[in-house]
Amino acid sequence: MSVLTEIRDGVMILTLNRPEAGNSLNPEVGAGIVAAIDEANSNPEVRTLIITGAGEKIFCAGMDLKAFAAGENMALVAEGLSKLTKCVKPVIAAVNGMALAGGFEVMMKCDLVVAADHAKFGIPEVKRGLVAAGGGTRLARRIPLQIALELGLTGEPIPAARALELGLINRVVPAADVMSTALALAALITANGPLAVQATKRLMWDEIGEDPLEHIGRTVGPVFASEDAREGATAFGQKRAPEWKGR
Repeated sequence: MSVLTEIRDGVMILTLNRPEAGNSLNPEVGAGIVAAIDEANSNPEVRTLIITGAGEKIFCAGMDLKAFAAGENMALVAEGLSKLTKCVKPVIAAVNGMALAGGFEVMMKCDLVVAADHAKFGIPEVKRGLVAAGGGTRLARRIPLQIALELGLTGEPIPAARALELGLINRVVPAADVMSTALALAALITANGPLAVQATKRLMWDEIGEDPLEHIGRTVGPVFASEDAREGATAFGQKRAPEWKGR
């Protein structure tokens, strides 16, 4: 199973379970996220979610570029990210390692973030001729524009300490304490009135205008369909520098 779920004391733990592929997002993972969020939204026993990655090094490396280069339909990945945005229950990201590209965007869609002290965060899509269309291009709503542009235009990651300084995450702890810290935060939330918690979440997110992914589809669609996008993904799989053509 590419996505594992368990319910523990009112908390659903959702694990991206592709450690051999950096827990990257492919259609199966997208479908798994959709199913898990649907279950969480409809199950009154679930009061809070925690999303994490299998293994000790990578939370999520983003879209599976090998699957993308092979022509697999990534619509389910976009659907999974959209469904995460619409989760009515609070979601905590337990970031056990690198959160890059789509993995960074998964983290951005969570309400609270606990990160391992060795974790790194970034949106390196431009390095592969792609665009951070799952939320990364909206980063300037969270942090100063110049910092967001630096992350978006260089594609270089930042360490957990810097992400904490910028207010992108809530806690930085030793790797061994990530899940216990996330569970402790979940317990604090779960102790509160569920309807009040859900309404507070929705109202606060509404304040920053979390638009649906479809809003930017007209801009990023041609990029994802370009020769450069295929070249970037193919070069990644072949472990070489891409040869850009600008088309």
